[in-house]
Amino acid sequence: MAVTGTLAIDLGSSTTVLAFQPSAGGAPELLAIPPFSSEDPCVVPSLIWLASPRSDQPLIGRQVLDAGLAASGGEGLCRDFKRRIGAFAGEPGPATAHAGSSGEPLTPEQAGSLLITRLWQALPTGVVPTRLVLTAPIEGYRGYRQWLQQVSSQIPVEEVALVDEPTAAAIGAGLPAGSRVLVVDLGGGTIDLSLVALQGGEGRAAPIAQLLRFGGRELDGGRQALRCAEVIGKAGAALGGRDIDRWIAASLAPDLGEDPGLLEISERLKCGLSEAEEMTGIWSSAEADSRALRLDRTQLDRLLRERGLLQLLDGLLERVLAAARAKGLDRDQIDAVLPVGGTSRLPTIRDWLADRCGSIPLRDQRPVEAVALGALALTPGVRLKDVLARGVSLRCWDRRGGEHRWHPLFLAGQSWPTDQPLEMVLSCSRDGQSRLELVLGEPVEEERSEVVFIDGLPQVRRRPAGEARIEPWSVQPAPLTLDPPGSCGTDRLRLRFSIDAEGQLLLESEDLIVGTLTAPRVLGPVR
Repeated sequence: MAVTGTLAIDLGSSTTVLAFQPSAGGAPELLAIPPFSSEDPCVVPSLIWLASPRSDQPLIGRQVLDAGLAASGGEGLCRDFKRRIGAFAGEPGPATAHAGSSGEPLTPEQAGSLLITRLWQALPTGVVPTRLVLTAPIEGYRGYRQWLQQVSSQIPVEEVALVDEPTAAAIGAGLPAGSRVLVVDLGGGTIDLSLVALQGGEGRAAPIAQLLRFGGRELDGGRQALRCAEVIGKAGAALGGRDIDRWIAASLAPDLGEDPGLLEISERLKCGLSEAEEMTGIWSSAEADSRALRLDRTQLDRLLRERGLLQLLDGLLERVLAAARAKGLDRDQIDAVLPVGGTSRLPTIRDWLADRCGSIPLRDQRPVEAVALGALALTPGVRLKDVLARGVSLRCWDRRGGEHRWHPLFLAGQSWPTDQPLEMVLSCSRDGQSRLELVLGEPVEEERSEVVFIDGLPQVRRRPAGEARIEPWSVQPAPLTLDPPGSCGTDRLRLRFSIDAEGQLLLESEDLIVGTLTAPRVLGPVR
């Protein structure tokens, strides 16, 4: 007998979780997808193997592990692709997907699409999703969201909804609507810290997901009045559990280099230390003698500290808390800390959380499946109100100083789409001025630490903090025409800046002399 309901898919860098809840009600459950899924917990390893460039029978998830192909590596192996999906051009990160259908490497988007569509095709008999809920990370949300829309267009389901991972994790951990939650997401490929204010509480509506498709009709670009969940502050880095595996491998056997079998053993040792004080594994190769590799908690703790992981976490946490303070929210007003992802189970991370967030209640019961279960609880119909990572500034003439200065329009951390436009009045800088140039720029934040790749290994490098540098947009909007020309020092234009649901900066201008009002026009995308 067919059972209809909602399917949630949470694509992760290391594992992918599928959860299902029947329409008739009942408790949600994690779905086993044999032969792709592992047990305890029931997840699908985010792995793909293509035997040949044109193979239409890829191995997925557990199949790759059972065949020993994750350890042997090779050009047919695709892994660690989530961190690169939707990324801005030029972002750092290793290439990890191979064997495309044309002989060229699979793009991260192609690898992720292949995994999701194959899992959909392999759903258990009798499970008939009428609604699909997908999750997106908070970093690179817009690019990732666009990719998910493309993927969902290949899936025959009537309703498709989207929710951000921090909000889903908070709901999945059982936190009530209206809570303010610090989500510490330590996945296989990325670290994301987000302070999320869930909508609801005190009689207000709870957060729900953004509906992208309804009744088979795409709703992207619709002007729905949707309730919003707000991200107060966020910070992230392209570093995760897989990088820790590489650190362990380089520490235990530096002469073996990027050996796939060594990386797999390093991962097992790392995961085992979440429960045991010491772990041992055997590395073997047809070309060399086998080796016994030993790792204990003290060694791992020292390695993570030496590599600068805790220093990086401190910097990310301070950025998030600074954003909270800028909005009048103190640390003691945070209701809970929610660790997410397998890396959050490491003793060093648990100790760091206890030390830095000891006064805030910790919700760490379900770090792996919380996102997927939370996605099920978020009924489609609401969009996430995202926040700017860098902000936008306008170059203005300072008459007193006799020079151009950058005036901030929207600061990093500003939520969008904006509820009210930002107004400013500009006057002419000279008599007879017939047009007003609009020169926009993006503040480039000077982070205190960054992840760089040195000799193939990720390293945490410190950078001095200082005054933010403004980088002008590569494409500037057309100037505003003044007819008749203006007079020096006379207020001439009232400008109203806003950001729409697509992340586009809009401008509406009013000529204070003539009284004309122009319709909003798009100036360009923000991020």
